[in-house]
Amino acid sequence: MFDMRRRDFIALLGGAAATWSLAARAQQPGGMRRIGVLAGLSADDAQGQARLVAFVQGLQQLGWTDGRNVRIDFRWGAGDADRFRRYATELIALAPDVVLASGSPAVGPLLHATRTVPVVFASVGDPVGAGYVTNLARPGGNATGFMLFEYGIGTKWLELLKEIASDVRRVGVLRDAAVASGIGQFGAIQALAPSLGVDVVPVNVGDASDIEQAVAAFAGGPKGGLIVTGSALAFVHRDQIVTLAAGHKLPVVYFERYFVAGGGLLSYGPDFVDQYRHAAGYVDRILKGEKPGDLPVQAPTKYELVINMKTAKALGLEVPPMLLARADEVIE
Repeated sequence: MFDMRRRDFIALLGGAAATWSLAARAQQPGGMRRIGVLAGLSADDAQGQARLVAFVQGLQQLGWTDGRNVRIDFRWGAGDADRFRRYATELIALAPDVVLASGSPAVGPLLHATRTVPVVFASVGDPVGAGYVTNLARPGGNATGFMLFEYGIGTKWLELLKEIASDVRRVGVLRDAAVASGIGQFGAIQALAPSLGVDVVPVNVGDASDIEQAVAAFAGGPKGGLIVTGSALAFVHRDQIVTLAAGHKLPVVYFERYFVAGGGLLSYGPDFVDQYRHAAGYVDRILKGEKPGDLPVQAPTKYELVINMKTAKALGLEVPPMLLARADEVIE
């Protein structure tokens, strides 16, 4: 899948990479429109490529082709706060018609850089709580887009963890405390915990070394399990998290299937890539004259449950038949 996505990404973007060095020049003449993209992951990340392939494909289906009637300028934040700030400033200086922002770490710097250039976001947990929009139905400012999930999904993660690992009594919630949605999801998990007979503790992380130390410290106690809440930090370091979980024999519920495809136990969440196809539709509408403040923020309508049976076996877990029957995907 990685090779195919990489080829698709290169083919779809064509000569865009060769033009990035011209970023400081003015807009193209002859009615060429301009789109900025501030991606949350790194340029060589297969999942990051898949998301932007879906976005570019969506634009093409709506009549926008890079190099023909639109120019797309890409920047990759790679989960680094300094990069996000620098690249947000660079993109706005190019005077784009609209910018696609991937994840909360990209949205904040862009809205700090401009309150006039339209921003369409995807993969954002809580746009109201983060201050990106005033409300979901009528965002009101220069930003709108697609949120990942509501706080209540945290209760589903905890229920699934107890269902697949019934003897868990201690649950660590791995989160980036700087992400507003992580705080809200922790609150939802904490509220449900007493009824399921578990103690919940936050596992706050800020970088790779934090993750290793925090997971190791939590794993020192008995009957533990983890919930990994949505954040760019977790996604950038997903291989490290999956490896640590396996090494410490911890059952873990993740927010996205890519963790499970990489060896994680179980995930429950929306289709991330699909959000970028929908984001292309909002970019199209803005390019045709609609205002972002009039376009409602949309939530996912479908969630998928993915289970890795090989990982379950390695952890000594017997997956309940009812849970298997509900799974949208079972990785053998």
